[in-house]
Amino acid sequence: MEQVFQVDLRGIVDLLSHHLYGSPRVYVRELLQNAVDAMTARRALEPDAPAVVRIETPDITGDGSIRVYDSGIGLTESEVHTFLATIGRSAKRDELGFARHEFLGQFGIGLLSCFMIADEALVVTRSAKGGPTVRWTGYADGRFRVETVEDRTEPGTTVTLLPRSGMEQWVTRTTVADLAALFGGLLPFPVTVDGHSVSESVLPWQAHHPTPDDRQAALARYAEDTFGFVPFASFDLSCAEAGLTGVAFVLPHAANPAARAGHRVYLKRMLLAENLTGLLPDWAFFIRCVVDTGELRPTASREALYENDLLDATREALGARVRDWLVELSTTDPGGLSRFLQVHDMGVKALALHDDDMLRLVDRWLPVETNAGRIPLAEFRRRFGAVRYTPSVEEFRQLAAVSSAQGLGLVNGGYSYLSEIVERLPAIDPDIRVSRLDAAELATHFDLLDPATELALRPFLSIAQRCLDRLDCEVALREFDPPSLGALYLLDRDAAHRAELRATREVVDELWADVLGAFDTGPGPDRPQLLLNYRNPLVRRVCGLADPGLVTTAVEALYSHALLLGQHPLRPIDSALLTKSFVGLLDWAVHDPEEKF
Repeated sequence: MEQVFQVDLRGIVDLLSHHLYGSPRVYVRELLQNAVDAMTARRALEPDAPAVVRIETPDITGDGSIRVYDSGIGLTESEVHTFLATIGRSAKRDELGFARHEFLGQFGIGLLSCFMIADEALVVTRSAKGGPTVRWTGYADGRFRVETVEDRTEPGTTVTLLPRSGMEQWVTRTTVADLAALFGGLLPFPVTVDGHSVSESVLPWQAHHPTPDDRQAALARYAEDTFGFVPFASFDLSCAEAGLTGVAFVLPHAANPAARAGHRVYLKRMLLAENLTGLLPDWAFFIRCVVDTGELRPTASREALYENDLLDATREALGARVRDWLVELSTTDPGGLSRFLQVHDMGVKALALHDDDMLRLVDRWLPVETNAGRIPLAEFRRRFGAVRYTPSVEEFRQLAAVSSAQGLGLVNGGYSYLSEIVERLPAIDPDIRVSRLDAAELATHFDLLDPATELALRPFLSIAQRCLDRLDCEVALREFDPPSLGALYLLDRDAAHRAELRATREVVDELWADVLGAFDTGPGPDRPQLLLNYRNPLVRRVCGLADPGLVTTAVEALYSHALLLGQHPLRPIDSALLTKSFVGLLDWAVHDPEEKF
């Protein structure tokens, strides 16, 4: 035998309060929503019908209750049974016309939010279609009573709530006025609390101002009141498909790219969320916006937007508007763009990874670190032609001065997104040549010693190589600029990879050592190189030393200095060598000439 589900209304209210609605404060929003829908429905029948919402707190009612009156279409007795005695029956709402998109309410559960603060809800309503005044009394335990009365003569509805013990703070004048202004401050109908208006008739971004500067100043004040900051700039947003209009505010300070931006979103001018995420693309983390939409679909809690194709299209359209604003700024206010990039370069670089227009903007305007100073990539190409870069800050610091001395331009690609941006440059101009500079390539620009000099220095090189063999490093003599640089430690990618493989093979078992050995192949130097600069006067004197012990100490000191200068990480053996070479040179400097070193 079929049976009907028994519904525990108290359990449903508890479910709503803990899992659907974020706070009891939404009861004000739900009552406003019902009032606005009722007035919208009446205006469809009577275009000149009055439209007003009046809220009276205990300061006016005098009995501790709160009353919400609207001049809407009201309900007949049969509609009271359909709307107020049935939870979520959307089919009947469709038949009565209250599920059309121009109405705020779509789920048929709004009145239940009243039971979050009260055990009893009283609804007195009279329909504009005719019929008697109807009084509906509902209780949190699921009971209700319907009767006809003579309480009112004009169409409309009044909802009265008497808060339960402990919930009185939710019906005080201050709390109700704040909530009514928050949720209904932009409604197109007048809303008053104890006779004081809390609503505006015009959306802030659609208000008329004498001049564009006056409008920008007004929007800046609105942003400060809404978000707590004076924006760097503001610009309009729109998306016809979503029935969306609004305004975007650019943060005046740097923002965390990992933090998702929260926006204030209104649905048909009723506040949906104060801090809604996902409305803009993730890369637009430097934007906060306020928008009103007529077509985006809310979730059942009416505190977020439903993820669907329309929201995806809206997000894409708003992202395109942010990008267009940046492009416009580059042509109308280059100085403003430079100031913006100083604050929000991360967001623009993130966008440039997949947008060619933004890549052109970054190429032309964004200063990047190079061995010729901080200049845009376009200026760098004008000076050096090809774009060479290093993928890490450490490599740049190691090679910047040396490459500059060889006449090679070098870009520091070690900062966020910059290597990827440099590699994308041919997407906007196929003639742009981009390459990664590593140590092995740089060494090809250095001069070899003449054969006679190199032959004479073989004894020195033999001692120096024996010294560095235990450090897993090759030594060579070259001539390069600047002469002030005595030694350069070069570690290219392949050599670093093979060094890591060898180090790992030494600590794993035989099986894994054989496996790793299969990867230890390929051309190029097996070990890092220490290049001694024969143009450096100190290196020339070291090469001329006759004492093998002093040569060893000097080479160790040059090696340690090259590591420090290139900001390479020091292994324990390198740290020990640094101390040893320093003490050895100090000992030599103060030793007794009669003693053997």
